[in-house]
Amino acid sequence: MSQTQRQKLEFVAYQSAHFDACMALFEQNCPSHFAVNERQDFAEFLQQCPADYYVLIRQQQVVACFGFTVHPHDRHGQINWIMAAKSTQGSGIGRQMMQYAINLAKQAQIDIVDIAASHLSAPFFARFGAEALNYIEHGWGQDMHRIDMQLHISSGP
Repeated sequence: MSQTQRQKLEFVAYQSAHFDACMALFEQNCPSHFAVNERQDFAEFLQQCPADYYVLIRQQQVVACFGFTVHPHDRHGQINWIMAAKSTQGSGIGRQMMQYAINLAKQAQIDIVDIAASHLSAPFFARFGAEALNYIEHGWGQDMHRIDMQLHISSGP
């Protein structure tokens, strides 16, 4: 992705008006990265209009979404429901979402980011240094295995 394309990406707090676009992103990533049975869970999550959920907008289109929840009592954060449009995968948008989440963690003085990944998405998170802690066969649904991971946040830039 060129510098010009990166500049056109805007991180925006999720609003109910983004519901259909986020559900469309889920459909693009199902069943390749999410189990079919997770569809209702994601819809219910969005209907709560979570304050810590973000959409990425490029050329007035939602091209990705993810959440980052802060748990200050134990200095942990959590990445939730991270996904990008199929047409953007491999373009650096995932890296930008992860950097945004890492920056949020640093701002909140979070030491560890918890990630509940699938066996298909775990390699993506591992590229940022996330380590697998637990493997649950069929944890997200039939043939969609859950891998609980943690990313340790350094205090550096």
